[in-house]
Amino acid sequence: MAGHSKWANIKRRKGAQDAKRGKIFTRLLREVTIATKEGGPDPDGNPRLRSAIQECKANNVPNDKFERAIKKGSGELGGESYEEVSYEGYGPGGVAMIVETVTDNRNRTVGEVRHVFSKHGGSLGENGCVSYLFERRGYFVVDSEGMDEDTFMELALDLEVEDVETEKGGFEMYTAMTEYNDVRQALDDRGVAIESAQLAMIPSTTVELGEDQLPQILRLMEAIEELDDVQNVWANFEADDSLLEAHSG
Repeated sequence: MAGHSKWANIKRRKGAQDAKRGKIFTRLLREVTIATKEGGPDPDGNPRLRSAIQECKANNVPNDKFERAIKKGSGELGGESYEEVSYEGYGPGGVAMIVETVTDNRNRTVGEVRHVFSKHGGSLGENGCVSYLFERRGYFVVDSEGMDEDTFMELALDLEVEDVETEKGGFEMYTAMTEYNDVRQALDDRGVAIESAQLAMIPSTTVELGEDQLPQILRLMEAIEELDDVQNVWANFEADDSLLEAHSG
């Protein structure tokens, strides 16, 4: 699990910035629409939609907004027709990156993503050029304020998760993609406070970045995340904790 926790710190920092920008509502509602389009409007029979609704509620998205997103995904409402498109490329220092988008115009989205990569010293590649370096897994951060490490480890063993990390400010769990919804439900049933939960692209290998390259990759990630169509950005880098702390503002 080396490097995963440092990667997670970056994602939590980015998540906080995402919330500050107000983009998180748009991202979550598009996920609801896509999940409905793919698996139907019944959350009991659509695990992805059930998870998306849970995320909406956890982030205080009004019920009428995600209910409207469900209707849009099921075809009850007209308007834009969204689809999922992923892009792969390299950032400064040879960092592998995957950009997940939800778009109603592929040409616009790929042009915007390519422009940002080029502007910040990266390059957009062909599909498949870096995806083999990542694995889709369930990822949870449990609030460590209300739980000590021993209790967390007992919980992880009971839930039979694949991997864990214990970090200041949060305990982390990693699960198989197929176990994500069951673990999410089990944590909810136990009343465990979840700081973050998502199906994440976890890198199998990482690239160590130093003082010169870390700010470059962070600026690239932030610029990509600011694009309206972008849902997630994944990258396989890590850096010294002191550097991450210095650039966490």
